[in-house]
Amino acid sequence: MSRPVRIILIDDHTVARQGLRLMLGGADDLQVSGEAETAAAALQLLHVQQFDVALLDIGLPDKNGLELLKQLHEQWPALAVLIVSMYAEDVYALRALKLGAAGYLTKTCTRATLVEAVRKAGAGGKYVSPSLLQKLADMLGGGPGAVLHEALTDRELEIFRMIASGESLVGIAAALHLSPSTVTTYRSRLLDKMGMKTNAELTRYGLDYGLLG
Repeated sequence: MSRPVRIILIDDHTVARQGLRLMLGGADDLQVSGEAETAAAALQLLHVQQFDVALLDIGLPDKNGLELLKQLHEQWPALAVLIVSMYAEDVYALRALKLGAAGYLTKTCTRATLVEAVRKAGAGGKYVSPSLLQKLADMLGGGPGAVLHEALTDRELEIFRMIASGESLVGIAAALHLSPSTVTTYRSRLLDKMGMKTNAELTRYGLDYGLLG
């Protein structure tokens, strides 16, 4: 009998990790072998223990999950990373796949979906939901699936979400360790890319597309 798929849970919420562990517990071919609350803790664990699949949240306290995804993909290319996020697919799924993720799941997914995705990832495949598959098809065919925020860089999207949530430019600069002038430049750039003129328009767009978690 082959060994079970070894899984590491990377999420700063204890309840979320417990929920994932419980959902995976009934599958004999899957084994949660480690947990980490932060990116630093995850990296430390990965240096001393082998895993096949990582279930990674985006909202970590010490590093954005997409940044950690890049690092994991570079340092442990054999590790399949599934993003499990509170954000809808429209927000981060395409970005995650472009960065090498094996799939994208929301935290409202069913147990059957989670188990299927982990099994696919553990076997070297990718999990793409029917709705995300349709979006990819629309984008390739020039259909209505493409939306404005998908043209933003990861940093631009991060700043967009902070502005749309009501954060001041000074506050954003402090949080991201940037100068206020740099944040102002980012704001101008993303407004231009999205064809908007005011923060209010950004907020309305963010609400319409579920970008403000």
